[in-house]
Amino acid sequence: MCGRYASTHDPGDLAMEFDAEVAIGEDAPPPDYNVAPTKPVYAIRERHSQPEREVNVMRWGLIPSWAKDPSIGSRLLNARAETLVTSGAFKKAAAARRCLVPADGWFEWKRLDDVAGKQPYFMTPRDGSLLAFAGLYEFWRPSRDEGEWLVSCTIVTTEALGELADIHDRMPLVLPRDRWQAWLDPERKDPKPLLSPAPELLDGLELRPVGRAVGNVENNGPELLARVESTPPQTLF
Repeated sequence: MCGRYASTHDPGDLAMEFDAEVAIGEDAPPPDYNVAPTKPVYAIRERHSQPEREVNVMRWGLIPSWAKDPSIGSRLLNARAETLVTSGAFKKAAAARRCLVPADGWFEWKRLDDVAGKQPYFMTPRDGSLLAFAGLYEFWRPSRDEGEWLVSCTIVTTEALGELADIHDRMPLVLPRDRWQAWLDPERKDPKPLLSPAPELLDGLELRPVGRAVGNVENNGPELLARVESTPPQTLF
């Protein structure tokens, strides 16, 4: 799964990276080193009615249009690639409302054999580049005819590859740049050919052990990304 990640770039940087227009009001989220479910997050999308890509803000945790209340979103922060096009919660969004979720990297926790608890790791590009997670988004409001629209998103996950599987059996579906346009294209109804992970992106990831403070959602700051040496460092090659 992907339950925490870091997103520290501002909307202008994201617009340049994704060749997009900024479509955000005054509620742009600040740099976040400990993004948790239900927080506002940045996402990149294309729509039938808009010729340009947009940098938007969405709530993390997808709320299907048929949901009675938004609380379901806290359970739908991830969407499994294997069941994406058949799931009642995700199949409509998978066909028409796909987005990219930019991230500096993501956190996972590894169970340790010799000590109590788990060791958190931060998976991040060694060259400092951005990652683009495959995502879906949806519109929801309290009733069919009234109330403000709430836009929410989920991150697509897939089976972990290589050394990542030693930490957790799932990982975000990280899309290479040459798949961005196809994934965002609202005219493309079948995402299945795009759902396989890209091993070449994973080759450049650092698996960085970090402090356990990241486990508390109240903690936030660059210190959460600092390496701790209590666990031998790992790097994907």
